[in-house]
Amino acid sequence: MVKALRCNEIPTPHGFFTRIGGVSVGPYASLNCSLSSADERESVLENRSRAVRAIGGDPTALVAVTQVHSPDVVHVTAPWQHGEAPKADAMVTDRPMVVLGIVTADCAPVLFADPAAGVVGAAHAGWRGAVKGVLDATVAAMVRIGARPERISAAIGPCIGVLSYEVGADLRDTVIEAAGDDRYFSPGKREGHWQFDLRAYCRARLERAGVAGVYDAEADTVTGEQHFFSHRRRVLAGGGPIGHQISMIRLG
Repeated sequence: MVKALRCNEIPTPHGFFTRIGGVSVGPYASLNCSLSSADERESVLENRSRAVRAIGGDPTALVAVTQVHSPDVVHVTAPWQHGEAPKADAMVTDRPMVVLGIVTADCAPVLFADPAAGVVGAAHAGWRGAVKGVLDATVAAMVRIGARPERISAAIGPCIGVLSYEVGADLRDTVIEAAGDDRYFSPGKREGHWQFDLRAYCRARLERAGVAGVYDAEADTVTGEQHFFSHRRRVLAGGGPIGHQISMIRLG
């Protein structure tokens, strides 16, 4: 059975899925949902179908973008065919049949809902995308199709935690330039390095965009090996294959 985290304040069907409950094996065990991995394609499709059905959706209605760490948002009006996914890092929709899916392995998945307007959204927020404004852009795209920021609830899903995210001066300088201060950093474990709080930075960007309700799954993908895939954990272990978890939302 698939296992997912849910946010009580997001009233539409959704889930931040873990790596538990799929059919993949080996390093992809077991709910790997990345079609760009070297996992068996049929296994990934079955895993995705299980996740969609867990939130009451139709597997043929799942859409996902080719994520490129951009601020770009797609307004989804109908599912597209495999191989036709646009390059972007967020989606919004006002169509009840559409299921929005974001794939991650340390970056922050963020799910959005304004049920009064009948609008939902999903974003992939690594540090690059967050600095470029993907979360702000998602809110703006929802507003263009009828949502209002003060009615939007947003939930930040499992991602790399501050104690696991040691970064160098280049990343720190880029974030500080965008943020205007260094509040998202604390001293690192090594000289010339800092711990970056991606989750807090995403929260601040959402609040600055006018989102009234911002919630947090508060799970660290790096330390939670039993439940989550993690790119950073894979790198620290010397490399090798990696799977990805998926986060989904649809209108009720």
